[in-house]
Amino acid sequence: MTCLASMVAAAALLLSSVSASAQDSGNIRLVPPGTITRQEIQDQDQQEQSAAVAGAPSSTADAQPVTLPVKDKDSRLSPETRLELIRYVSGEFAKAKSALPAGNKGFRVRVGQPLDQKALLKALQDNGVAVSPGDDVQITKLEFGGSDITVEINGGGNGGRSWRDRIQISGGGGGFPVSSSSTVSDYGAAPATLNPGLTLQLDFERPLPEMTPDELKLYLSSVLDFSKQRSAAVQWTESQPPEIREAIAQKRATVGMDHDQVLAALGRAERKVRERQPDGSETEDWIYGQPPGKTIFVRFADDKVIRISQYP
Repeated sequence: MTCLASMVAAAALLLSSVSASAQDSGNIRLVPPGTITRQEIQDQDQQEQSAAVAGAPSSTADAQPVTLPVKDKDSRLSPETRLELIRYVSGEFAKAKSALPAGNKGFRVRVGQPLDQKALLKALQDNGVAVSPGDDVQITKLEFGGSDITVEINGGGNGGRSWRDRIQISGGGGGFPVSSSSTVSDYGAAPATLNPGLTLQLDFERPLPEMTPDELKLYLSSVLDFSKQRSAAVQWTESQPPEIREAIAQKRATVGMDHDQVLAALGRAERKVRERQPDGSETEDWIYGQPPGKTIFVRFADDKVIRISQYP
């Protein structure tokens, strides 16, 4: 009797899982509990393919939330900070965390909001893939708007021209373009990819606030990973003599520095004055600050600092 009751219970359980999915044949198909139908498998495959194209995690459990800094609503990005961001972020290397679209129109990334996967997939379909997840990329230009920052990557959307053709190395004799076959720049190895460049529009949806270079990298962390790349600025600084490295770390200029070393130590000068001396030689003064406040005069001759004056 007990055995018969068990059989009846099993039959009832089987009947409760009946699926009417075989509509073409008009027959009823029995699906045991826990079995995945073919349609469910296809739906799951489609979701995984979409996630793979966008470089998105296949499970929400894989997504790591990023805590962004809280900014005062009255905070505004200063001209000095803009120069600092250009100095420490432009030229930096990163790895793409997602496939990113090519094209001249920049893909919009809203600060503090999840990446719009639907818009990303459409942009990839319309414009093609510029970089894939895991590709090495380099930030080659920053431009500041009222509420957004335009981030040019690998030369930006340049109509299919290699981004390397647009990079120039400046020296005492002026600038010259780097050959497309170059794989090493002043700041270390260049990305190996020859894919088209791209542009991102980092949208704050408010007037640009004050931020540090590390915070700007954090705002870009939904699409770029800087953690696995050595800073280009650090690589260059470490190649300098010990006394120059120390001066750069202390943000001061010293006699004997060249233009690039002073730029690394003090940033861009607010004013530059060039003069011709009685003996025919030329000097150039880089002026930091504004009298009567603290003002530093750095005088160059033949690309070397020959004198530093500070007032008061």
